Amino acid sequence: MTISNTGTGDVEPEVREELERLRASIDNIDAAVVHMLAERFKATQQVGRLKARHRLPPADPARESRQIARLRSLAEDARLDPAFAEKFLNFIVAEVIRHHERIAEDTAAKPPAS
Repeated sequence: MTISNTGTGDVEPEVREELERLRASIDNIDAAVVHMLAERFKATQQVGRLKARHRLPPADPARESRQIARLRSLAEDARLDPAFAEKFLNFIVAEVIRHHERIAEDTAAKPPAS
């Protein structure tokens, strides 16, 4: 078996084909993740607008704690590192809060509708 540090140039054809098949699957999963994140952010934008209209705070620490516990449990069930899942959710939540803050600022700056 030949191993290459420069890509797949000198790898056996059947190994290269398997590698390409696996990478194509990863690429499809990555595309699905991006599309799912886009859908999630569409929903959180609606939440942000609702919060802004009713002058609710951008962050909801109690909800975030429940979501972290829920995601950690889902990760365990899926045999994914719960700490990684929590870091991933924290990253997303930070971005959502940033969006909600911006929506709140934009809403406060607009004159009331007549």
